[in-house]
Amino acid sequence: MSFFDSIFRNQPTDNASERVRQQFEIAHTGVDFGAALCFLIGSIMFFWQSWMFTATWFFVIGSVLFALKPTIKLWREVRLYRMSQGK
Repeated sequence: MSFFDSIFRNQPTDNASERVRQQFEIAHTGVDFGAALCFLIGSIMFFWQSWMFTATWFFVIGSVLFALKPTIKLWREVRLYRMSQGK
């Protein structure tokens, strides 16, 4: 079994790991809302020429937040893997 296979199949199921899952899920959802909000605000700002520069920055920030989502998931999986190896 490869390292990556074991990351996704070898997860602990105790209270500590469930708490970790919940914390990372909250972070993932918060990033989702932040990204969506940035894109919505940026989209509205594009209706006015004077707000275009700021709107572009909202799109950049939203894109960074969307890129953070898989990072959070990978971080969670690695942490759970390490927890399972400690037992």
